[in-house]
Amino acid sequence: MLEVLRSGQLSLGPRLAEFERRFAERLGAGSASAVSSGTAGLHLALRAVGVTEGDEVLTSPFSFVASANAAIYERARPVFADIDRRTLNLDPEAAAAAITPRTRALLPVHIFGYPADMAAFESLAARHGLGIVEDACEALGARHGDGHAVGARGNPAVFGFYANKQLTTGEGGMVTMASAQVKQRIDSERNQGRAPDMGWLDHDRLGFNYRLSDIACALGIAQLERLDEMLAGRSLAAGLYREALAGVEGLELPCEDEGGEQRGWFVFVVQLPAGIDRDAAVGELAASGIQSKPYLPAIHLMSFYRERFGHRPGEFPVCEDVAARSLALPFFPGITESQIARVAEALRAVLADGPT
Repeated sequence: MLEVLRSGQLSLGPRLAEFERRFAERLGAGSASAVSSGTAGLHLALRAVGVTEGDEVLTSPFSFVASANAAIYERARPVFADIDRRTLNLDPEAAAAAITPRTRALLPVHIFGYPADMAAFESLAARHGLGIVEDACEALGARHGDGHAVGARGNPAVFGFYANKQLTTGEGGMVTMASAQVKQRIDSERNQGRAPDMGWLDHDRLGFNYRLSDIACALGIAQLERLDEMLAGRSLAAGLYREALAGVEGLELPCEDEGGEQRGWFVFVVQLPAGIDRDAAVGELAASGIQSKPYLPAIHLMSFYRERFGHRPGEFPVCEDVAARSLALPFFPGITESQIARVAEALRAVLADGPT
């Protein structure tokens, strides 16, 4: 970072290309484009697969709201389908039933770092002539059962580098892809629509200020060098939580890896037993000095989506049940075994009291 500061080239400098190259190589992706956030990446990726006004983008209601918002930026409509109860990812069969003549793209989310069933979505997209954008913002380090890293299948896939992610640049994101044409378009549109061979103030398309600075890229490069260590720390913490919370009646832990799939650990989210007041549990944990969060709320039940699109409870029952019972526990690479034991003890006590 000091080299970048001393160079005087703080944006669109050599660290940008280096970060992109090293990130793509790490995943085995064809190429990568660094952007200012995961949200910016989703927006540009949807534009790159042809989403425009009046289209529908089929996605999960159980995600951070940015995955749905990105479609609205292009005056398209996010259309939701229910989730798989085990993985919490978009259910391919539910997605297939939600396709209409206006559907332009699928946007599966690798929620909480667990790989979505991309083989099923790719088959679905091929049958209907749809584009695919993968929301991999929570899934760095994840792998599919066929051995591909999440983000290396060729579809535009978007990673986020916010402070709580597996790799952070403070703010930032990356889009991986196989297509050189998609990279060229994203590189131009992140930089106000300027083509690589154009002058400083010449623009041949609509663009945005979605650049990632060389300072942030230098931080990302340093983080890449420690990525194995950081991922291992998260995996260790998840294993300790599994041991500490084993046997708690009615408490559902994140699904185990299956069929060669590998989660890239982002958060440790449990689902409380039915009948437990989740918000009351959050309050009781806070009184014990332990932070926890309801994570994630159902997007379609947020006030904006209710008012804009008329969504109501009951549309996606699996998502709504999971969202109502989900609780994120303290989770970071350096969390200690004793800290995890303290969280588990407090949670066990809260559940034994049974706030309803």
